[in-house]
Amino acid sequence: MERLSWDQYFMAQSHLLASRSTCTRLVVGATIVREKRIIAGGYNGSIAGGPHCTDEGCYMIDGHCVRTIHAEMNAILQCAKFGEPTEGAEIYVTHYPCLQCCKAIIQAGIKGVYFAKDYKNHPYASELYKAAHVTVKKVPFDDLIKLKLAGVQETK
Repeated sequence: MERLSWDQYFMAQSHLLASRSTCTRLVVGATIVREKRIIAGGYNGSIAGGPHCTDEGCYMIDGHCVRTIHAEMNAILQCAKFGEPTEGAEIYVTHYPCLQCCKAIIQAGIKGVYFAKDYKNHPYASELYKAAHVTVKKVPFDDLIKLKLAGVQETK
């Protein structure tokens, strides 16, 4: 069996993290990596100890659930909480980061954003990444990778 590439490996980790999401609208996971080492992970859900959307429903304001912290933000905050530097790191996210997460990623000094699925990609986020010299790359997470993770050989 062919090994997963580093991008596929870290993206798989993000999809695993997403399985912990408590958001009923979109399931997202994020993995922060520095020098090919995972330093933090996050998924979208409520604050620690708070009520979850899966338990009490979404708390909607202007079309957005304000109960949920995004996966990218959770991963960045985990680094802050445990004193793990993010300067020069990379983040692997199941979905293209929203504009607010884009700004947090740039402020955290993360230099690479890898995402599996497009999701409301904001053109200003693209401008911000370019201005901050952040690499942005789509890393599809398809059924073939899922088969590889399960140890199933591809049939031709």
